[in-house]
Amino acid sequence: MTMATMTAPAQATEAQVRGTAPVRRRRRRTSPVPYLFVAPFLVVFLGFSAYPIGFALQLSFTNWHGAGVLRFTGLANYRYLLTSSDFWGSMVNSGLLWLLVVPAQVLLALVVAVALSRSRLRGPFSASLIAPFVTPLVAMAQVWIILFDKDFGAVNHALAAVGLPAAGWLTTASGARITVALLVLWRTTGYAVILLMAGLTSIPAQVYEAARLDGAGAWTQFWRITVPLTTRTVSFVVVIGTLTVFQLFAEPFVLTGGGPFNATRTAGLYLYKHVTNSDLGLGAANSMLLVVMVFALSLASIRLLRSREER
Repeated sequence: MTMATMTAPAQATEAQVRGTAPVRRRRRRTSPVPYLFVAPFLVVFLGFSAYPIGFALQLSFTNWHGAGVLRFTGLANYRYLLTSSDFWGSMVNSGLLWLLVVPAQVLLALVVAVALSRSRLRGPFSASLIAPFVTPLVAMAQVWIILFDKDFGAVNHALAAVGLPAAGWLTTASGARITVALLVLWRTTGYAVILLMAGLTSIPAQVYEAARLDGAGAWTQFWRITVPLTTRTVSFVVVIGTLTVFQLFAEPFVLTGGGPFNATRTAGLYLYKHVTNSDLGLGAANSMLLVVMVFALSLASIRLLRSREER
């Protein structure tokens, strides 16, 4: 009896294991369907993003002009750029434009976003904010040239009407930088407003109600509630603005051609010079340095804003 009793459960257990083994094997099999859905993106990413970046990195260590065999030159391109006054001059110009554009864009966009979020005309105004972003840039640059002309421009005529002297907006270094910065602000601030309005929707209304009950005014609510709670959205706007400024090409190319005296020759415009000269190895090295510097500046801006958020 004892032997039979002990053998029966053992046999049952063995049968259960044999019965469940195929089930476990079936569960371990991975279905190829998810990979088939992801495959188109992977093909596009590898073909149009990963491969060009890898090829550009390879080119940055060569002296290649678009034909012939790639001739490896090591770090010669990077040494040339890092000791070139033209390269650092373009970076300084982009940095000055960044100071003129990004802080003003963030502050202006935040104020407009707060005002529109409390307005009943939010829908129509939001649609109009996208208009500058989708307007052909070359056409608007030509309008800008007419508006800021030293002798016949409407801006100088308005200054003369209030007793101020005419300014050389496109003929002086400082005036040209301000003119380019104004065009960038006009074109991109609306997009920043849309992003910040989306960020404002994540702030609970109860927070503002509690602040009003405590006697906080509109200014206090803006600096103590709106600004801290939109830090992540502001960080994203700063990164987008940084990328926009350091990639500027069409605005200075059409408005000033990089002048006067190379005052508006941005990093993007300087990179274009290598392409037109068919110096693709040097251009690839320039683009890699630009990526590193923009990444460092964006990271520093995010860290600065995050440190304010953590206080």
